[in-house]
Amino acid sequence: MNGGSIPLSRLYHYGNHMKDIYTHLIENAAVLMLYLDHHGKIALCNKQAESTIGLKHADIVGRNWLEVLFRDTNNIMKRDMFKAVLDDALTYKRTRDFACHLLGNHGNLRLISWNITPILDINNQLQGSILFGQDITEIQERENSIKKIDDSLKNIISSINEYALYVINLNSLITYFGMGCETMFGYSKSEIIFKHVSILHNLNKAGPELDMILECVRLFGKYESEIDLFTKAGVVIPVRLTVNQFLDAFGKLTGFIFIAKDITQTKKLEYQVFQAEKLAALGQLSAGMAHEINNPLFVISGRLEILKQEELTPKLKETINLIDAQTNRIRKLVDRILKFARKSTLTLETVDINEIIELALPLVNHNISPSVKVEIKKSFEKNMPKISADADQLEEVFLNIIINAYHAMPDGGVIKITTRNFQDLYAQIQITDTGVGIPAADFKNIFMPFFSTKGQGTGLGLSICHNIIKNHNGSIELESQVNQGTTFTIKLPFI
Repeated sequence: MNGGSIPLSRLYHYGNHMKDIYTHLIENAAVLMLYLDHHGKIALCNKQAESTIGLKHADIVGRNWLEVLFRDTNNIMKRDMFKAVLDDALTYKRTRDFACHLLGNHGNLRLISWNITPILDINNQLQGSILFGQDITEIQERENSIKKIDDSLKNIISSINEYALYVINLNSLITYFGMGCETMFGYSKSEIIFKHVSILHNLNKAGPELDMILECVRLFGKYESEIDLFTKAGVVIPVRLTVNQFLDAFGKLTGFIFIAKDITQTKKLEYQVFQAEKLAALGQLSAGMAHEINNPLFVISGRLEILKQEELTPKLKETINLIDAQTNRIRKLVDRILKFARKSTLTLETVDINEIIELALPLVNHNISPSVKVEIKKSFEKNMPKISADADQLEEVFLNIIINAYHAMPDGGVIKITTRNFQDLYAQIQITDTGVGIPAADFKNIFMPFFSTKGQGTGLGLSICHNIIKNHNGSIELESQVNQGTTFTIKLPFI
């Protein structure tokens, strides 16, 4: 051995050793491997192919590849597609990829991703082809599972209607109109994408307001506050607005993410609590004042009775009768104040809300002018669950609201009374008129004592109604537009 040469015996041994290594690698590879001759018969297969296909070596080698791989007669379309891909690879002598389901060793379908590589000789003539297959069934199942979870999350998020998520770019144009936006604002994606975000804000102050919001986000990374947004129909929605930076993969600011939470119901609840606290305080004050007024009133009434028994001139009698009449008027007013202030004891019984309304309607005629032409339309839900209530007090509520509706329509109109089962929780009663309506500025005072939109009256009627409904663990709400009418909505819990 000289000159660094290697004996032929060692080269032969090295060649056989490498051949053994290649054979071992092919046999034990984690992928399926099939070698097809130029007639399409399987000349070689490895252990992974035998295991996945579910056939022994002797049942695979020598057979046409289509007969081996597509034993499932329901998979004919996939077989023809796979054959077309293989023919293309052999015809144009190029590598191709294909994925299809095969019948596995346990009779179950396995998804295999195939790579088809033509084998050419030194003269570029086709000798056969090698098929490498990777079982991706579990990978596909995981991807499908992740996709289902992702779809479920999207469905859950999109069903949260009180939240709206939208994104704008640095030019304040809306580039994403996501969860809850269409429900909250009434715009479809197609009609609002690339519109200026001011379309959702108060147009009178959108410029300075938006500039301030976006500047805060640039400086501090986040903005959060309660503001009003506008729907397509022009309806104002109070929201809790959170704005964050929208950064790209390199941390560069590319836009802003807006998340708006509808707080309409929260505002209503806050107002109801505030109203209840204010009415409670006024009730205590009114009760004290009523008692203080009653004391001198009793004295005045007593002296008047004594004077009536004296010999008086006609003119003096007329004066005393006038004083007596005004004293009685004061007494009635004090009684109503005490009724408002006093938390009356309820005489509860199981009642049908429709029947109570029917009992209240005939009493309306005794309190209104017959010259006013008003039509009453009723739409009562049948088989309404019962409520536990003081029938007399509820009758007073409906009577008061219906009389107010008459007074709001001096030239006549329509009163619509509707009852329905609200979510199997409440009896909902709506009383709607077509009258003059109530200005929005008066909404906050409408249930306050001594406040009246009419030229006459004490302004205690709706305050007493509010207290009665509150004592029944119910709610009363108002909607109104000037010259269009007013709707009172009352909810009373079922038993």
